[in-house]
Amino acid sequence: MAVAVTLLCTAAALTSWPAGTATAAGTADPDVTSPSATTSATGQASPSNYAFAPGALPVDGASGTTDAALVEPGKTYRSSLPESGKVYYRLDLDDSSNAYVSVTAAPPTGGELAVTSGIKVWMENADGRSCSFETATFGASRSPHPITTWGARTTSPRAPVCEGSGAYYVVVERSGTTDTSPGAWDLELTATTEPRLKAAGATSAPEAWDSASPSLPVGQAEERRGGAGFAQSAAVGQGVWHTDIEPGQTLFYEVPVGWGQQLSAAAELGSSDGATGLAPGALDLALYNPVRADVEDASVSYDGRQKTASLDAVPPVDYVNRYSFSDRVNGMRFAGSYYLVVHLAEGVADKFGDGPFGLSLRIGVKGGAQSGPGYAGQSVPRNTFEVAGQGGGAAADGGAGGGGGTAMTALAVGGIGGGTAVLVGLGVWTVVARRKAGVL
Repeated sequence: MAVAVTLLCTAAALTSWPAGTATAAGTADPDVTSPSATTSATGQASPSNYAFAPGALPVDGASGTTDAALVEPGKTYRSSLPESGKVYYRLDLDDSSNAYVSVTAAPPTGGELAVTSGIKVWMENADGRSCSFETATFGASRSPHPITTWGARTTSPRAPVCEGSGAYYVVVERSGTTDTSPGAWDLELTATTEPRLKAAGATSAPEAWDSASPSLPVGQAEERRGGAGFAQSAAVGQGVWHTDIEPGQTLFYEVPVGWGQQLSAAAELGSSDGATGLAPGALDLALYNPVRADVEDASVSYDGRQKTASLDAVPPVDYVNRYSFSDRVNGMRFAGSYYLVVHLAEGVADKFGDGPFGLSLRIGVKGGAQSGPGYAGQSVPRNTFEVAGQGGGAAADGGAGGGGGTAMTALAVGGIGGGTAVLVGLGVWTVVARRKAGVL
């Protein structure tokens, strides 16, 4: 009874929060909804539409490895990326953990971009040898919005040139036509470590999985406003979700996916009356895994009629997916909070007005969660690679999106705060109080 009273009191205290302000730590800060500011070449602040994590630590990217500032796993940092040149950050790693660093770049709104404009991120060892190399671009829409990619040092799968403990360096640089969108871009960096397994297992990706086009949920949509950044992603699970979106806006959603579960998703942009024309690459849907590594994305142009961006099928979450050469397979390498990020291009306003436009998000989570692979230690941040209720690898109920760590905490609290006192379907919801630190 005391637990129930505590939960209801907590929910009542949270009802004043704006929708979508749940952070990865299960807290919220009204200030995170404020747009960030990027200092332009003129010295004036230009707003971007990305909400950085509250409490993100300021860090300066160095021009070389000698002065590179330390980035610690479990912490979130805020930095900036100049128009030209590389910036360096340092990690001090042991010899057995996998290490992942995500980098989100947020250019100012209204800037001019090329199709190839974007960022490059790679990780190097102390001998200058590359451990990974990834890129992210703004695509056909050329619309300024947050883009994210990552660097990694992995011991599983083993990377022979990046073995051993010591200093490693994350390098970030703008790509493509760098004379567009002048001035520095804001950066958000997060670092995560994944421990080794207790016992060695298979070292090859599954040869067969259900890759047929998924059957997505239908039915009455539930209102769910997306957040403006990873840290304030709105909690969702299996079902149909609806909101409004404006040109130039990016919305973030968080979906808990357990070991053995298969995620599917599509974003549908509603029709617009009266106007005609074509906005290239207008609607973009991207999927990121628990360390914010990009798994895949889909985009469609818009001509005023309803359009849907559907993700290709991804495999069920499995540790051995990491041994695949396909990004959309190896990205599904661990359980936890996955992120769906929807962007509507600025150019839509030129053809169809300022909106807002109706957006429907259809999400499927197939199968019940299974036992995890058995880690030999804790991830940093703690419990990153599981969903609430799995507790160190124990199976959790798949149901409507599985048990959900941070996401299901926010979903349950939001439901009570909105007057919905129904806890049926959330099962033993109180287990989400188990110190889930969230994903970066």
